[in-house]
Amino acid sequence: MEAVLLIAVLIFSVVVHEVAHAWQARREGDDTADRLGRITLNPLPHLDPIGSVIVPLVLHFSGSGFLFGWARPVPVNPANYRSPVWGDIRVSMAGIVSNLGLAVLSTFALAIAFKAQSVLGPLGGTTAVAAQAAYYGVLINLVLAFFNLVPIPPLDGSHVLFHLLPKPLAMRYREAGRYGLLILMGLFYFFPGVFTYLLWPVTFFAGLGTEFARLWI
Repeated sequence: MEAVLLIAVLIFSVVVHEVAHAWQARREGDDTADRLGRITLNPLPHLDPIGSVIVPLVLHFSGSGFLFGWARPVPVNPANYRSPVWGDIRVSMAGIVSNLGLAVLSTFALAIAFKAQSVLGPLGGTTAVAAQAAYYGVLINLVLAFFNLVPIPPLDGSHVLFHLLPKPLAMRYREAGRYGLLILMGLFYFFPGVFTYLLWPVTFFAGLGTEFARLWI
């Protein structure tokens, strides 16, 4: 049951993340993702079997203490943006903002579930499941938001850093970006503690959100 809840919440969260990219791209003047039917909460057009199911399950059952996943990236064409630089930054940040928003909503859902548990007592069995799902919503969305801020391609933070760098350095950064996935895998394998350190805000804000939710009881 726990694994099912985890995967369900993760899939919903990464789908919202990608829809946010697609929606913002359309606002910036690029309808590529819209024409391909990617502005939808239907998970089927977005799912990546490896990133949306297999990797999260492996991380969960291996007891890694870290849960992450992804959906199929939405196709965008920055050349269509009315402002190529700021458009790319806003589209990249849209996914992060969407996950932060879901984390906040999940905190309120957690508070409601806690309150229902305190009122219903032994009769509130389903509220325990709801509370668990809401807590996963807080945790998973904070992980997605803060991890995507890491400026290593293809993560969203890399798009922001690219536009902040001087042009010659930005070009070298883009070339190195072709090896971004290898760099991420290498960091995971050789320096697993790096991501624990980088994601300390997740632990902090998840704890803060849980305490806030408990205050409602």
